[in-house]
Amino acid sequence: MAVSSFQCPTIPTFQCRSDPDLVGSPVGGSSRRRFNATAGIASSFTGDGRMSSMILRFPPNFVRQLSIKARRNCSNIGVAQIVAAKWSNNPDSGLPSAAAAAAAASSASAAAAASAPAAAVSPVAPLNGVDEEGIREEIGSVQLKKDSKPSFLSSDGSLAVHAGERLGRGIVTDAITTPIVNTSAYHFKNTAQLIDFKEKRSVSFEYGRYGNPTTIVLEEKISALEGAESTLVMASGMCASTVMLLALVPAGGHIVTTTDCYRKTRIFMETFLPKMGITVTVIDPADVAGLEAAVNKYQVSLFFTESPTNPFLRCVDIELVSEICHKRGTLVCIDGTFATPLNQKALALGADLVVHSLTKYIGGHNDVLGGCICGPLEVVSEIRNLHHVLGGTLNPNAAYLMIRGMKTMHLRVKHQNSTASRMAEILEAHPKVSHVYYPGLASHPEHHLAKRQMTGFGGVVSFEIDGDIEATIRFVDSLKIPYIAPSFGGCESIVDQPAIMSYWDLTQEERLKYGIKDNLVRFSFGVEDFEDVKADVLQALEAI
Repeated sequence: MAVSSFQCPTIPTFQCRSDPDLVGSPVGGSSRRRFNATAGIASSFTGDGRMSSMILRFPPNFVRQLSIKARRNCSNIGVAQIVAAKWSNNPDSGLPSAAAAAAAASSASAAAAASAPAAAVSPVAPLNGVDEEGIREEIGSVQLKKDSKPSFLSSDGSLAVHAGERLGRGIVTDAITTPIVNTSAYHFKNTAQLIDFKEKRSVSFEYGRYGNPTTIVLEEKISALEGAESTLVMASGMCASTVMLLALVPAGGHIVTTTDCYRKTRIFMETFLPKMGITVTVIDPADVAGLEAAVNKYQVSLFFTESPTNPFLRCVDIELVSEICHKRGTLVCIDGTFATPLNQKALALGADLVVHSLTKYIGGHNDVLGGCICGPLEVVSEIRNLHHVLGGTLNPNAAYLMIRGMKTMHLRVKHQNSTASRMAEILEAHPKVSHVYYPGLASHPEHHLAKRQMTGFGGVVSFEIDGDIEATIRFVDSLKIPYIAPSFGGCESIVDQPAIMSYWDLTQEERLKYGIKDNLVRFSFGVEDFEDVKADVLQALEAI
């Protein structure tokens, strides 16, 4: 019986070791054999023709033999494992017999001798007449393609746990968790291999600033949740935002943003971008007419806004603004940090790019910094090229913490959505609270919009105490559960007064220009028990 009609690329030899815990003594008395992959999928077989369990160990440069897309589809592990998986998953295709294995081993020796001169010229051999599409088609039968979602991972919760890992990743391991690859650089076996890489005949990691196997797992996990073709992770959310702006907006260009936004983003736009001749139009999040006027008046490269915004949680009609901008060739980028990929799918609504501060809900444990940009491969690659120059690389240890955090994100966010929604209603009804800002409330100016484009309203509630700055300080200082700190989205509840935490360097009059009153409170609800949080907030209000 033929082993398979599929032919593997000519690659360096790999080692095939039987697993002593799963099989008995190997055929032929030796537990370790070496084969050349030109022979097909040579392996250990039992006497009755069944393929024994094994561990395939590939040389470090194996992934360099595959195209980028093929490498991603087979998760950098190897065509051999994929064909073996196809055999085990498709009983109708027939398992290779011991005779076929022996014949394959025999052909391996002949093929190795025949290919020796070519190998001396270049370590990257041709694909034996099999085109890359054929490889991808074979791979696709058993391996998740980057843009597909298998039926058994139909929910965001399952994707948050398994995407980028369960169906293969770029690290050969039997571990359930993704290993941390701590290296600053990657080596080449010889100069010919390096030249092949430089001339784009092979793919590989090269330097830590340009990519890392652990980091790629995180990127693919986020892409799966956002429905993005590509994701780029960086050292912080601000790094992601600023590099994105620098990469996509030319000198002398024009951008549009909204009044309510993270202050550091506004500072970058107001103080740094003008040095490049870049001008900014600022509109209210609901000012659709203002956006339309701006894109018609200027050559606008980018509309960049948060949705929901910080700290008043205003919402932008993503579908409508995308339609307006795209008519004039303007890109739309949504900072979805407050929403999370679970509560809002900005790309599906029409946005070109999504930015997240991974530090918040995605990391979720108040212990790691990071940021990301999601979108089309072509646009993200343009940003990635500048990122490789500027740096701001996410450490693989941080990437691991993000991957770990994402596995519980759907549980955390669901609880935070619930706690925030219930507390918003309680706060709105309390006599010592003058105003509540939360898109889940009917009183919110964009409540109807939030209901249409969000599945949950987030874990942050902003509200104004019925009193002055001193009364607000008494409320904050009387709370026992939340920490007084910047940031949000973690397991621990966090509270702050924006007038003090973020705008204390401005006068009261200057703060009011941004709508920041002295009695404003931003409360990020964690994963504590709702009744405990409720009791704590109510007792603190009584202390005013």
